[in-house]
Amino acid sequence: MSEAGNTRQRIQQVAMELFTEQGYDATSLRQIAERLGLTKAALYYHFRTKEDIAVSFFEDYGHAVEELTEWGESRPNSIDTKRELLARYADLLVAHMPAMRFMHENRPALRKFNKEQLFQERMGRLIRILASDEDTLLRRLRAFDAIMTMHGAWFLRTSMADDPAEIREATLAISIELIESNERDRRPSAAPTSP
Repeated sequence: MSEAGNTRQRIQQVAMELFTEQGYDATSLRQIAERLGLTKAALYYHFRTKEDIAVSFFEDYGHAVEELTEWGESRPNSIDTKRELLARYADLLVAHMPAMRFMHENRPALRKFNKEQLFQERMGRLIRILASDEDTLLRRLRAFDAIMTMHGAWFLRTSMADDPAEIREATLAISIELIESNERDRRPSAAPTSP
């Protein structure tokens, strides 16, 4: 990774620390620059405002979802593809969890960035890999729930001591069960045998 890329990541990491410690609204660019040991001018090279930093969390996550969606859309529409898509999404959430928590906890502040529609479009594409628009309502809801189960577990967990690897495995197991239920529904049921 380039020096500029490393600096950008360091800025994001320190900004996330300060947003978490003090709150988004109470954190200034000056405080971020001071903690990094950078001048404001050096910080401006990467981000002009703290809003730009906040948007960068969303955009990095969004690009990762976009890449995953493109991968899923290029694969055969099989249960193996769907299982792999869910496993990759679970990993993506783990990798972006600090930013996801920030976005979840600062929704009012982030609404002004007008990213909600883009987020919904990306989630819609991801979910349509798991169940098409032509599927029954039950199958489409299972696909939606498969993705939302992964999101919800990170935000609704009762203890910060929960192991992230356990959360990933548990939510992935539930999500795969939901998708496998759809596959079982699609199979023709065996004809009853006469006694």
